[in-house]
Amino acid sequence: MLCSAPAAAQELEPRAYSASPVGASFASVAYLNSRGSILFDPTVPITDSKAKLNGVTLGYGRTFSLGGVQALAIVGLPYVWGSFSGQLMETDTSVTRSGVGDLRAKLSVNLIGSPALGPRDFARATPRSVVAGVSLTVSAPTGQNYPEKLINIGANRWGFKPEAGISYNWHRKWFADLSGGAWFFSANPSFYPGTSRRQQDPLPSLQGHLSYTLAKRSWAALDGTWFWGGESHTNGGPASVRMNNKRVGALLAIGLTARQSIKISYSYGASTRVGEAFWTTGVAYQLLWF
Repeated sequence: MLCSAPAAAQELEPRAYSASPVGASFASVAYLNSRGSILFDPTVPITDSKAKLNGVTLGYGRTFSLGGVQALAIVGLPYVWGSFSGQLMETDTSVTRSGVGDLRAKLSVNLIGSPALGPRDFARATPRSVVAGVSLTVSAPTGQNYPEKLINIGANRWGFKPEAGISYNWHRKWFADLSGGAWFFSANPSFYPGTSRRQQDPLPSLQGHLSYTLAKRSWAALDGTWFWGGESHTNGGPASVRMNNKRVGALLAIGLTARQSIKISYSYGASTRVGEAFWTTGVAYQLLWF
């Protein structure tokens, strides 16, 4: 909410490039609770800062055929509320914020190991050991933003993240995922106090996952991500501190029925130079139909 770049790079998404039948639609609602410290760049006059944040995201996705291979399009819009406290130029201060966040959309295409198959053909097919694909995530500046205020929900800029990933499955139980990409950002033309222009350098990231299928529709995963770079420049001035942050987490997916599931997740900032050193817990419900 407060530093959009690290928030965007903290995604921990196991089995993002796994095979699925085409023609499937799903709707989801997810709740996240985050709390912890925020390490601002030294050029920002805020120290000893902490935040308690909540967010609910509504999402929709659909799988389809694209050139004979499986593709997936998803979109999500969050609503965020929470509180922030810290010292602004050595003066204790606290604020609360609530409002719509930045919309996120993603298109992924599995280029290897995931042909476009309907539900019946997919169920009969022998699973491929290796699935590889590419994706593009777009973040749109739909979030609440007050240019005259330093603490905002929305980032007031566009973000684009191309990524490539690979998934390896063995014994039909274990999955190992590895993906890498980078966020590219447009400038925020009205950064605090409303008259500044802030530009951020590209923010590369890597993430890896190891997951195990517990039952037919249930599985668990261990996750990790590392992102670096992303220096910021205000009004063409010198670069801010370079990021070098790591985050780890775990996820449990439980299939309630053939069409319904829930996911419970937990993650924390194992190492943070600039950005959110948050402990985050979440729960999501998903409904699937063809």
